[in-house]
Amino acid sequence: MTRRSARLGPLHGVPVSIKDLTPTRGIRTTWGSKIYEHHVPTEDGLVVERLRAAGAIVIGKTNTPEFGAGGNTRNAVFGPTLNPWNLALTCGGSTGGGAVALATGMAPLAQGSDLGGSLRIPASFCGVVGLRPSPGLVPVWPHPLAWDSYGVQGPMARTVEDVALMLAAIAGPDARSPISYAVDTRAFTAAVKRPSARGLRIAWGGDLGVTPVDDEVLGIARNAMAVFRKVGARISDEHPDLDGVNDVVLISRGARMVGLHEEKLAKWRDVMQEHLVRNIDYGLELTAANIGRCERQRSVLSSRFREFFGRHDVIATPTTAVPPFPVEAWYPTKINGQPVANYISWVMLTYAFTVVGLPAISIPCGFTRDGLPVGLQLAGRWRDEATVLRAAAAFESAAPWADRRPPVVA
Repeated sequence: MTRRSARLGPLHGVPVSIKDLTPTRGIRTTWGSKIYEHHVPTEDGLVVERLRAAGAIVIGKTNTPEFGAGGNTRNAVFGPTLNPWNLALTCGGSTGGGAVALATGMAPLAQGSDLGGSLRIPASFCGVVGLRPSPGLVPVWPHPLAWDSYGVQGPMARTVEDVALMLAAIAGPDARSPISYAVDTRAFTAAVKRPSARGLRIAWGGDLGVTPVDDEVLGIARNAMAVFRKVGARISDEHPDLDGVNDVVLISRGARMVGLHEEKLAKWRDVMQEHLVRNIDYGLELTAANIGRCERQRSVLSSRFREFFGRHDVIATPTTAVPPFPVEAWYPTKINGQPVANYISWVMLTYAFTVVGLPAISIPCGFTRDGLPVGLQLAGRWRDEATVLRAAAAFESAAPWADRRPPVVA
């Protein structure tokens, strides 16, 4: 194509991996489930269409927990995906395979998806970059819940600049996704070309008041604010009132899982991942009153964030409440000695931004004493990916990490 002087796409010749929740024509797509262990789609998902059209080369599929349910990438089809910084630990989930592919140098770009943190959590655990875009920015098709505003698809990479480049290639409207919308994709790459945080109003949100956070992880993320101060950002300590967010997360998740998977239970209950089954069963017990109360509270939370972002441009938190935990565990059982209620409660730092539909990115910001990466989460106002990318790129420029590679590939 180069010799023919053909018009080349922005990702021409760039290898990219595709999460095993996204259909790929002629390439096995299992959703990490025994139900679809031998399934081979006849057409690509919309995001794969766009990546191919941009010139990217799909090199394979990456592992995920069954139907993306959970923060540890393991399933009954392919087993666990290990953390390259310590093979005894989890890589996070649910886009864990994509994060490991990036960290180990298999490909420079990875496609993934995010409900409660599935792009951001593995990015944090593996020392790469993962962006959850606003719902509708990257259209999703096929999808059994076409108007879903909780789950999204998005980019992962080793640098913020590469995330912005990939986002520009996959964003924008498509009639197959009724919540998609038009956007000037040039704003994403422009935001990272000459990154500057000067004058940005960044709020340190800490634990957001929603979960305990491991002391070491909290300290490392908090120290990242000094980098932003050094490059001219204005830092304050504040976060919105998130009272009620736990109920919104649990109820919306249960109802959504019913919509996606309820019909599978009659035949496949005994082979499905136990926590996924519990989510569906919980959703089946919900009443209309429960769901109505959830949506009212979600609206209240959205209003609180809108008011908050009248005074701030970005809010920063640790991406995860803990460092990577043993791969045999589905979730950490204690944080700073306090019991963890269930396999969802430890991801509230990321889920809090999901339920209000705000863009959020995880970038590496340091390492624990054991040499494990720690992620910093930056979230921005409604549909303002450009500012989130600008802040992340400014941090990356001031505190670069891309050359530090995990021991498994050092």
